[in-house]
Amino acid sequence: EVEYEPLPAVVDPEQALRDGAPILHEEVGSNVAAKVEYDYGDYDEAVNNADKIIKTRLHFHRFSSTPLEPFAVLAHYDKALDHYTIYCNNQMPMFLMPSMLRALRTSQDKVRIVTPDIGGGFGVKILSYTYMVLIATLSRIVGRPVKWIETRREHMMASSHGADRLFDVEAAIKNDGTLLGIKTTTIDDIGAYARHEPAGLTVWAQVASGCCRFKHLRQTMYAVFTNKCPAGPNRGFARAPHQFMIERVLDIIAREVGKDPVEIREINYVRREEQPYVTLNGCVYDDGDYIGAVRKVMELLNYWDWRRRQGEYRSQGRLIGIGIATTLDSGTANFGQVRMLNPKLPNVGTSEAAEVVMTADGKVIVKLGSVPQGQSHETVSAQIVADVLKMNPDNITVAPGFDSDSHPYTWHSGTYASRFAGTGMVAVHNAAVKIREKIKKIAAKILEVRPEDIELEGEKAYVKDAPERSVSYRRIARTAYSNPYELPEDEEGGLYAISVYSPSFQPPDEKKYGNLTMTYSYQTHGIVVEIDPETGQVKILDYVIVDDCGRVINPKVVEGQVHGAALHGLAAVLYESFVYDGNGQLLTGGFMDYLAPTAYDTPSFKVEHFEIPSTSCPLGTKGVGEGCGTPIPALVNAIEDALSHLGVEITSSHITPEDIYKLLHRK
Repeated sequence: EVEYEPLPAVVDPEQALRDGAPILHEEVGSNVAAKVEYDYGDYDEAVNNADKIIKTRLHFHRFSSTPLEPFAVLAHYDKALDHYTIYCNNQMPMFLMPSMLRALRTSQDKVRIVTPDIGGGFGVKILSYTYMVLIATLSRIVGRPVKWIETRREHMMASSHGADRLFDVEAAIKNDGTLLGIKTTTIDDIGAYARHEPAGLTVWAQVASGCCRFKHLRQTMYAVFTNKCPAGPNRGFARAPHQFMIERVLDIIAREVGKDPVEIREINYVRREEQPYVTLNGCVYDDGDYIGAVRKVMELLNYWDWRRRQGEYRSQGRLIGIGIATTLDSGTANFGQVRMLNPKLPNVGTSEAAEVVMTADGKVIVKLGSVPQGQSHETVSAQIVADVLKMNPDNITVAPGFDSDSHPYTWHSGTYASRFAGTGMVAVHNAAVKIREKIKKIAAKILEVRPEDIELEGEKAYVKDAPERSVSYRRIARTAYSNPYELPEDEEGGLYAISVYSPSFQPPDEKKYGNLTMTYSYQTHGIVVEIDPETGQVKILDYVIVDDCGRVINPKVVEGQVHGAALHGLAAVLYESFVYDGNGQLLTGGFMDYLAPTAYDTPSFKVEHFEIPSTSCPLGTKGVGEGCGTPIPALVNAIEDALSHLGVEITSSHITPEDIYKLLHRK
C-alpha cells in the first residue's frame, strides 16, 4: 500500500510571491523563475509633466490555440547504425536540436527529424521537444519503433498554455489625452516548469509602445511558478497581452478626459510621416499608417452613425457598444533579445534557408527550412519561384513538410514568430534568382550572345532583340546535367541553388536598447456589439478589419490568416479560458468545458487591405501570422462601451455572459 500526503497547491501567482507560500521547486528557493526590470526614457519626468495619473489593474487570461492535432511523435532507434529517426509535429525542430542532442548524448549526424504537414501549430507545438527526446529514448530501450499521440484531454492539461499576465498599471497623461508614459508591474503565471518561458519577459519588448508615440516606460516583470500546465508561446506570444494593456489604457484615457476613443488614438498613434519610427527601446517600425487604418475602419463601419444610433438605442434600453483597437504583428525576431534575460547567452539575429533545383527535364523542386502548418508556404513559394523564373506554377513542386536529411536549414529554421514572410520567402526568392542567372548564362552560351542579352518568359530563354532566337528550359537543363561542353567556362554542371537569408541584427545593449524584430504588420479592428441585459449574451452587429502586411503575395492566404486571427481573438474573449480550482485541478480540460468556437459562431467580417511595403524586408513583405491580439482589446472595448454609462469597467481579457450579467445586476 502507498500512502499519499497531498502537498499544498500554488494556483494564484500573486500568492506564490508572498512570504510563506508553498515552494514548488525547493532547489530554486522561491516561486520566482525570473525577474526583469526595464526602464526606458524617464518615467519620473513623465509624471512631473503630467496633468493626471491614472491607475488600473488588468488581467490577460490563460488560454491556448487548440490546434487540430495534439502532440505526436514516432521514433525509431537503429542500434546497428546508432541512429535516431524522429517523426514529429514540432514547428521549430532545428532550433531545438542542440538541446535534444545533449539530452540524447549523441551528435547531429545520428539524428534525423521529419515533420510532415502539421495540423496547426500557433506556437503551442514548439513545446513537444521534451516528448521527442522521451520517445526516442524509449525506442532505444525497447529496441523497436515507438509511437505516441496525445489524447485531446492530455493536450489540454499538459502540453502548453499561453501564460496569463496580471498588470498593475499607472499612466501619466495630459488633459488633452496625450499619453506621456506608463509604469507597470506584471506577473506572468508560467505554470509548473520553465521550458520556453520565461522568454515572454523579453518578447513583449518588440512592441513596447504599441502603436503609440510615448517615450517613457518603466516595467518590472516576474515569471512565477504555479501548479498549472507549463506555459509557452501562443499566437501573439507576450505581445498580445502587452498591447491589450496599452489599448485598454487608451480607452481609459478617453473616459478620463471626456473624448472619443478614436480621438485619443489619433493623438497618440505614430504618424505615417514619422516612419520608419524608432521606438523608446530602439525597435524600428518599418512603415505603416496606423491613423489611416483607424480612419478607414471608421469609414467602413459608419462609426459616427453608430455613435448617433447608440444614444438613441440607450434611451430604448438597448446596450450597444463600439470598440476599436490597433495592434502590431512583429515578424522575424532577433534572437539577441534573450540577452535581456541572460546577457551571457550567445544568440543574435535569425536566418532561414531554402533550396531551388531545376531538374533535367526543366521542372523545379523547392525545399524549405520552414515547417508549414497550414499557412500555404508551398503555394506562396511556388508563386515566388514562378515569378522569378517566368514559369507555370504547375511545373513547380514544393516538397511538403521538413526533413533534416534532405532539406536545407539553419538552427533558426522553423515556422514561428511570423517569420516566413521576412526570411523564408526571401531565401526562396534569392535561391530562385541564382537559378535564373545560371539559366541566362547557359542560354547565352548556347545562343552565342551575352547573358545580359537574355530574357526569360514562358519557360524559355530568348534574345532580347530577337525573340525568335530562343531555347527551352528543358534544353538548358539537359545541357546543365549532361553536356559540359556547352556550359560556360568555369560554370559547374547542374541547376542547384541554396540560399540562406540573415537579416542584419545587433544584440540589444546593456540598457536593453536595440532593434528586436524585422517587420511590423498591423491590424485595426472595429466592432459593434449588442448585449442582452437579461442574459449577458454578446451579439456582434458589425465587424470591420483593416490589415497591412506589406506587399501581398497571395491575397487569399492573407485573408485566411486575418479571418483566423479574428476568430481566435473573439474566442479568447467570449469562450476560451483555462480555469483551475484551489487545488490546482484543471476544470476546463475538454471541449465540453473549454469552449472553442465553431463555424456557427463566426461573424461576418468586412476586410480591407492596406499594402504599404516594408522598408526592412527585401521583398517588401511583412509577417501576418499572429494578428489575434487585435480583436481582444477591440471586443473588450466594445463590451465596456456598451456598459460604461452604467458605471461598468472591464478589467479582464475574458468575459462571459455570466460575468456581464453579474456586472449588470450587482447590488
